[in-house]
Amino acid sequence: MDLNYEGFMSDVVKAFELVGVAILMVGSAIALIGYALTLARGTGRLVAFRELRAGLGRSILLGLEVLVVADIVRTIVVEPTLESAATLGVIVVVRILLSFAIDVEVEGVAPWRRAERDAGTGA
Repeated sequence: MDLNYEGFMSDVVKAFELVGVAILMVGSAIALIGYALTLARGTGRLVAFRELRAGLGRSILLGLEVLVVADIVRTIVVEPTLESAATLGVIVVVRILLSFAIDVEVEGVAPWRRAERDAGTGA
């Protein structure tokens, strides 16, 4: 049995990508099912919609984090070139900005304002 390090690491990257996509799909399905159940219980549409957005946002954030891990492993181990490092940099910046925007959308406040908000609500 001939084990190839690059082949193995390529498979590891594929596994991380699969897990990231599975998180996106399962998390979205759970959020949608939760939305339907919330509506079925007679909860208002606006409350159900906010819960749906929060659930979708959380699954997207977690899925993106796992996909970033796959990109990092690919760049460092599988394709360690200057071009792939630059591509990784762009991907990470875009995903960080997207994660930040989704986080603000889900929480309703910028991260540096959370403590201020929580202190005001007694949370």
